[in-house]
Amino acid sequence: MKKEKLIAWIRASRLRTLPLAFSCSLMGSFVAWHDGAFNAGVFWLALITTLFLQILSNLANDYGDSVNGADNPHRVGPARTVQSGAISRKEMKNAVILTSVLAFISGIVLIGAGIGFSFSLGWLAFLGLGLLALAAAITYTAGSKPYGYVGLGDLFVFLFFGLTGVIGTYFLHTQTLKAAILLPATAVGFLSTAVLNLNNMRDVHGDSLSGKNTLVVKFGSKMARYYHAALILGSMAALLIWTLLNYRHPAQFGFLVTILFLVPHIALVFRNKVPANLDPQLRKLAFTTFLTVILFGLALML
Repeated sequence: MKKEKLIAWIRASRLRTLPLAFSCSLMGSFVAWHDGAFNAGVFWLALITTLFLQILSNLANDYGDSVNGADNPHRVGPARTVQSGAISRKEMKNAVILTSVLAFISGIVLIGAGIGFSFSLGWLAFLGLGLLALAAAITYTAGSKPYGYVGLGDLFVFLFFGLTGVIGTYFLHTQTLKAAILLPATAVGFLSTAVLNLNNMRDVHGDSLSGKNTLVVKFGSKMARYYHAALILGSMAALLIWTLLNYRHPAQFGFLVTILFLVPHIALVFRNKVPANLDPQLRKLAFTTFLTVILFGLALML
């Protein structure tokens, strides 16, 4: 493979999104550790499966936005590989199929590591969730009726990169469910959704022209700012409530240090008038989400 092609594939994979993707698996594992159950196989396989799902989502997004017109001259942000011609649509479609197969295989092994390979209702439930996650990753912008084009992207990100990712990982470690796991799952879901909302605020003009009706396009940038603040502050509130309910040591509040970035970030979003200026904030918010989860989890483990 030529160097230029390899760079194009790396760019299409959007490595800067991976820390955000890992956050849900890490959060589920950290809380499972806190509750006295940890399976090393589940930990690593959950990260690998999440890796494949995130890359699949990125590749399918690159392909789908090219086919459906969201990748156009009015789009803000890094140039997409299919749009620029660095990767052909056929090559990207084949990559989507290959990554789907890898994610499916990894997911099957993950389920086996957590609850075994014997046929059961629980096994079927996780298989169904896995297939839904695959479908959600692909059909966000790809297919004849991509849900990202009708404003449902936020909901699906919250469900799969928040609730399902955290709670599913937790269950595979513990084989139990507790109502309290909804709090850290909601926190990760809110932050992941905030990253998508920030992306949509950046792309609002191009999305509007191409018919990609995200929530930002539907309700406007002003409402999107308040929504963005509510997501971030809501995530911190959820983690704070969980910490108060499970308090053991002051170090558990260490995750709150990320407020030092999040508050200025919210202020910048409210002041900003040029969508393109939001692009650097995407990487920063994704990394801050990852850092929040790491600080929250290390306090539980150490």
